[in-house]
Amino acid sequence: MAQEDWSEVDAYIVEKLSPPEDPSNQALEAALARNREAGLPAIDVSPAQGKLLHLLARLAGARNILEIGTLGGYSTIWLARALPDDGQIVTLEFSPVHAAVARENIAAAGQAAKLDLRVGPALESLPALEREGAVFDFVFIDADKANNPDYLQWALRLARVGAVVVVDNVVRNGRVLDESSADPDIVGTRKFFDVAGAERRWTATAIQTVGVKGWDGLAIGIVEKA
Repeated sequence: MAQEDWSEVDAYIVEKLSPPEDPSNQALEAALARNREAGLPAIDVSPAQGKLLHLLARLAGARNILEIGTLGGYSTIWLARALPDDGQIVTLEFSPVHAAVARENIAAAGQAAKLDLRVGPALESLPALEREGAVFDFVFIDADKANNPDYLQWALRLARVGAVVVVDNVVRNGRVLDESSADPDIVGTRKFFDVAGAERRWTATAIQTVGVKGWDGLAIGIVEKA
């Protein structure tokens, strides 16, 4: 099978389980449209992946979610919808331009009351969250891959025992196998696996995925100890 087949299967899954014409999904489609109009890179999670994140957060009983990498807020909306009315999602975005689009998208989706969007380098925002005593039930990491090893360490510091941590884009068209690569995304992803495999505070696995986003994968784990 090739990319065309993967995309067609993804479209079938979305049509059957998350149809865009469903009123509950129209805000998500509008968010993607605003992202395109604003010239944001088309690197959002797919609709099927977004719903997976939503379901995982609900299964975790999340009341407080941390997202590292907001982009235009598409995945943020999916995650915010998994929260109870008094829940909160803290999402970290480096780009002020992306953050402004995300705020508009999240407000239009009716999720602004749950939002704490912080702009700036995530590795500066994360220590601030620790100083504030923040504790999270669910963490989604989808930012610059070169810093994924550090993001994982912070996720484990800020997550409660039993929390779920999901890390996106860990296969990268199979290039994760290229030990000679100088690409910072590949170097960071390979280092992430080294750190993730040695880390005893969580139990994790990774799965390969194919679909409209191509060949990639995600890691998912449960925090075992503080």
